[in-house]
Amino acid sequence: MKKELNLEIITPSKIAYSGKVKSVTVPGTLGNFQILFNHAPLLSTFEIGRIKVVDINDNITEFTTGGGSVEVLKNKILILADSIERREEIDVERARRSLSRAKERLSSKDRDKIDIRRAELSMQRAVNRLKFVGAEF
Repeated sequence: MKKELNLEIITPSKIAYSGKVKSVTVPGTLGNFQILFNHAPLLSTFEIGRIKVVDINDNITEFTTGGGSVEVLKNKILILADSIERREEIDVERARRSLSRAKERLSSKDRDKIDIRRAELSMQRAVNRLKFVGAEF
């Protein structure tokens, strides 16, 4: 018997991944968690970070994500991601500009006129992307 799971990763604009896998690691609120064959049913949110997929041939695919939710039921994993990118899809200059804008907003004297939480999340996503590709920032 094969110990594999069916995985689908979906964003509002695309199907990012669909296939059979051995494991998936997701950035949970309290740290990363791994989903393996016969995992208990689960419905959870996840944070900005990386998703690591190990397929049935032991190939590893990593994604950067802006958060979302994950459902595990009967060896089927459904990940609904706010955003997801493979390494080669990341625009480093765009991420640097986003980081710069977020820093400017957070250091602004008019902090009462900005959405602080939105700026903080924008900064976290930009840093996550830049770290993922090993870029300076």
